[in-house]
Amino acid sequence: MSSNDAFVDLLTRAKQASRKLATATTATKNAALEDMARALEGAIPEIIAANELDLARGVENNIGDGLLDRLRLDEERILGLAAAVREIIALPDPVGQIVRGSTLPNGITIAQTRVPFGVVGAIYEARPNVTVDIAALALKSGNGAVLRGGSAAENSNRVLVRLIQESVRRSGIDGNAFQTIDPFGREGAGRLMRARGYVDVLIPRGSAGLISTVVNESTVPVIETGAGIVHVYVDASADFDMAHSIVVNAKTHRPSVCNSAETLLVHADQVGELLPSILAVLEQRGVVLYGDERARAAGAREAATDETWATEHLDLAMGVRVVDSLDEAIAHIDTYSTKHTESIVTSDFANAERFLAEVDSAVVMVNSSTRFTDGGEFGFGAEVGISTQKMHARGPMGLAELTSTKWLVRGTGQIR
Repeated sequence: MSSNDAFVDLLTRAKQASRKLATATTATKNAALEDMARALEGAIPEIIAANELDLARGVENNIGDGLLDRLRLDEERILGLAAAVREIIALPDPVGQIVRGSTLPNGITIAQTRVPFGVVGAIYEARPNVTVDIAALALKSGNGAVLRGGSAAENSNRVLVRLIQESVRRSGIDGNAFQTIDPFGREGAGRLMRARGYVDVLIPRGSAGLISTVVNESTVPVIETGAGIVHVYVDASADFDMAHSIVVNAKTHRPSVCNSAETLLVHADQVGELLPSILAVLEQRGVVLYGDERARAAGAREAATDETWATEHLDLAMGVRVVDSLDEAIAHIDTYSTKHTESIVTSDFANAERFLAEVDSAVVMVNSSTRFTDGGEFGFGAEVGISTQKMHARGPMGLAELTSTKWLVRGTGQIR
């Protein structure tokens, strides 16, 4: 990268500011977060006005109902963002926490201690709430953040980043620690992926295509947040009412998000009464059902194909397959899962424990809606994303997942 351009200057300022932020006290960071929450509450009309411009352009560009839902910021959602920021204030500061340590026989003490990454980069699309979530989590964990929120939410993000910068400055923190590269467009996103030395870790959030591009093209270390081909398996022993409520909630509560269920697997013993009943309710809720032969006989109207099982619909659509055993259900999940979230509905303790042990996903559930895979629901205040990789962080990522560690060694003159 040339040292004489605005993009490099922005990254340089973020890097320098992040070094100071890494040493900020918990009290200072919390004061900035409280200011951020108040700023969001005080700017609701301005944020909504900017968001309406983005929504209008989204409708004009026909981005689809799912992305429009993610893009939308109304008063309730903005107040929810402010509340999430305050939840982060209440959480322990991870910086300086000792993971493990000991005193060696020679008297030297060693302590593995949590430290900030430095600068966290994020590439996401049509999700202005992510701007606030990542900035707040980065701030509390002592990191700067460089954000690429995409053209779909450009007006919303411009206002949100300005509010964040103003809040941290009022609290004595260098506002350069938080930057948006949206004005640099697609080229900026590509350059961010190659900004090794300026950005310490990069987190993509969005479509499978976006995530794949970042993972494959980035020279900056990436924490992969995967697409959500999420499964619910209704076991032979599942309680009728519980299965109903979990499946319907997992699919219809908010179908545009990554923890909504995309595939329903049902044991053959449940085909007679439970499956037709669930399918009827889903259809009443507007869900398009793609089923295998037995699922179609129970009420699914469309024929499923191999592509059905490999599709993240992010909409009111769902694949339905009847299986003859827990083994068959686990095999299907192993073949098609994106390693995000899977849930079993069962009254059989042994089957529940097998499912928990054998299914290889970031979050594996028993008798719970998949909609609970969420940083806020897990008590993290917010989340940077849901990691589907196995290095460093897996599942919803909160404060601790935005830290690395270093070893602090204290001696009294020992030599080897």
